[in-house]
Amino acid sequence: MSEVWTAEVRSTEGKGASRRLRHAGKVPAIIYGSEKDAVSVTFEGKFVKKALENIDVYNTVLTVDVQGGSKEKVIIKDMQRHPARADVMHLDLQRVTDKTRVTKRVPIKFAGASKAPGVKLGGLMTFFQKTVEIRCTAKNLPKAIEIDVSGMEAGANLRLSDLQLPKGVEVVALLHGNTDYDQAVVGIGKVRIKG
Repeated sequence: MSEVWTAEVRSTEGKGASRRLRHAGKVPAIIYGSEKDAVSVTFEGKFVKKALENIDVYNTVLTVDVQGGSKEKVIIKDMQRHPARADVMHLDLQRVTDKTRVTKRVPIKFAGASKAPGVKLGGLMTFFQKTVEIRCTAKNLPKAIEIDVSGMEAGANLRLSDLQLPKGVEVVALLHGNTDYDQAVVGIGKVRIKG
C-alpha cells in the first residue's frame, strides 16, 4: 500500500459543506501541528476505504501530497466513522518530523502460542491485551509489538515490563513509575492434574 496520499485543499468549512463532500464520495480531513496553520483537505472516499483495510496504516508515517500546496508527513491521530455504516466521516492528521514524539496505541502480535510447553500440557493461553500504548519518535514508530510466547510454562504470565521493545520505544503505562501499572499481557492457566 502506498504511503503517499493525495489530497485537495478544502475551501468550504462547516457541517453542511462536510455533508456535501461526503455525499460526493469525499472524506473531509484536517492536517494540524508542528506550529503551522491547520489545513482543511479532502481525500477520495474509495481511496481512504481501501487504504484503511491495511491495519498497519494506523501506525505508519504517511506523506500527504496536497495538490497546489506542499507535501506533509503525518500520522492518523483520530478518525470519526458513521455509527451505522462504519464509513469514514472525518480524519484528523497530525504533522510529524522524524524527531516528533508521538503516543500511539499499537497492536500486539503473539507468535508461537501452539508451541508453548504450558499449552502442550493442556493449559489455556489467555490474551489480556491486544494493543499497547507506546511513546516514541515518529521515526521509530513500530507497526506492531511482537511477542514470542513459545517458551511460556503453565501458570506463567508475561507483563508489560517483559515486552521486548524496539529501540527508542516506551510503554506509556510503565512511565508512571508504579508497579500497579505493570499489567499482564498474556498468561497460561495452571493445568489441573486428574487424580
